[in-house]
Amino acid sequence: MLQTIGLTVQFGGFKAISDLDFSVNRGELRVILGPNGAGKTTLMDLITGKTKPTSGRIVYNGREIAGLEPFETAKLGIGRKFQNPHVFDNMTVSENIEVAFRGFHRVFKALFYKKSREIKERINDILITINLDHQSERMAASLSHGERQWLEIGMLLAQDPELIILDEPTAGMTADETYKTGELIRSVFKDRSVIVVEHDMAFVRQIADIVTVLHQGRFLAEGPLSEIERNAKVQEVYLKEDAHA
Repeated sequence: MLQTIGLTVQFGGFKAISDLDFSVNRGELRVILGPNGAGKTTLMDLITGKTKPTSGRIVYNGREIAGLEPFETAKLGIGRKFQNPHVFDNMTVSENIEVAFRGFHRVFKALFYKKSREIKERINDILITINLDHQSERMAASLSHGERQWLEIGMLLAQDPELIILDEPTAGMTADETYKTGELIRSVFKDRSVIVVEHDMAFVRQIADIVTVLHQGRFLAEGPLSEIERNAKVQEVYLKEDAHA
């Protein structure tokens, strides 16, 4: 579904991503690991159009997308959740989901008036999925941090993307919220392609299919987590640093 070929981005004299070849298959859940400065967030920025590459290619569903604007990649079916939840605090939980429908579905306006029951049912289904149906009329600002993260996941579901990028989705969560988030991701995104950037190794063990490790903007290792944890280079540059921290 997604492939980068010789992808490089340079800021001044610093290469944040250097000649990176990376790919994700359809229906795969891929976790990206790496120490601070490894280029994880920069790679996500490149895929979603927030950052433009210096050189190289990004191919999504057979189409070159390097250099497209974020709204263009979103229309192609790439959805992203940032580390800090991006929700509308002055709206209710239900209204946040509705806004996601309005913004990403051209046919929403016609459906809203002609099939309002179906749309309401879809919104309610999403709220049930993210376990916020009992709080549908609460203002988003009053939710806990974990609940706000789940609400943004619900907004992604409303957009119905093919490729979902989650940037540290458990940041700031309690252990219980982190576990529930892992269960949520495995269940609701099971038929989609998902890229997760994460530091919490317990969470990674819960969700990971294949893990890619970056270091200083370059590919370091890739494979099942059990292999990655035994990889001497990975232990040297990442896992030991994580354990020390």
